Amino acid sequence: MNINALSYNDGVLTLLDQTKLPHATVYRDYTDYETIARAIEEMIVRGAPAIGMTAAYGAVIGARQFAGDAHFTDYMENVIDRLWHTRPTAVNLMWALNRLKPLVSDNPAETIQRLEQAAHDIFKEDAEINRRIGEHLLEVLHDGVTLLTHCNPGALATAAYGTATAPMYLAHERGWNIKVYSDETRPRLQGALTAYELSQAGIDVTTITDSTAATLMQQGKIDAVIVGCDRIAANGDTVNKIGTMPLAICANYYNVPFYVAAPTPSFDISLADGSRIPIEERQSVEVTTFNEQALSIPDVPVYNPAFDITPHTLITGIATEHGIIKANKETIIQLFEKKEITT
Repeated sequence: MNINALSYNDGVLTLLDQTKLPHATVYRDYTDYETIARAIEEMIVRGAPAIGMTAAYGAVIGARQFAGDAHFTDYMENVIDRLWHTRPTAVNLMWALNRLKPLVSDNPAETIQRLEQAAHDIFKEDAEINRRIGEHLLEVLHDGVTLLTHCNPGALATAAYGTATAPMYLAHERGWNIKVYSDETRPRLQGALTAYELSQAGIDVTTITDSTAATLMQQGKIDAVIVGCDRIAANGDTVNKIGTMPLAICANYYNVPFYVAAPTPSFDISLADGSRIPIEERQSVEVTTFNEQALSIPDVPVYNPAFDITPHTLITGIATEHGIIKANKETIIQLFEKKEITT
């Protein structure tokens, strides 16, 4: 992929408008933290890691906007609070902002320098984390493998490689013959972005409707399911884009390995289980219309949760930058205590 989801240069954040893909490639420049907050809310930028990085650069730009008409630390608290409340589920957003909070001082110039460096570090670390996740997943895959994924856990959602797509890119680089099925992922059709970027990279990818995945597993055509995540609780329960839980249930029924690709910033061990993770509910218009064309009967109520919770018991393994671990509390706590990881 030679298309970047985001880049930053001297006070200007550039985002690829993913609402326009795959039909048009449109980049938008941002020099105001409020418009960056709205870009996150409107899903111009998507994917938990990319949202976190965007929020980090949003805080930098907010600091650069300071006009001296308030106490700087109070001003920055408001900036970070605005970015914090853009989307409630993806923990990378809060993780990135928590990393920046201690860097705010009474000195605006010093703060800007510190925040910029921290945001750059987060960006660089994300690319390395994803590459390592991909390398660990390759250890349980093989040449000729057929994979299924959901939503867009790809390069467009991260700094590079993607999370669940990382092994696909690395396998392709090694000359493996791989096949990928990509769920369209309604209602926002983010799976189309996965198909777009993989096809651009020369990887054999086929788009399917979400409801086709079970049939492919029934036919024995899927060797493994690999998905990304927006938050993982201490017990391994995983929140990801709506439609992920049905995939895990089908994979369990048909004995297909089900892996979650998860950078450690996507873990939230402060929450005991998935039931405590807030699930964003989005506007009904996402379901009822497409390109301003009505898709449903007017006035019928719509339930539109953006994410669902996959129980840890349905997960074969969680692929982190430190290795593939079991989806249980004991192993996850070991990971964060930096003890030996049991695979």
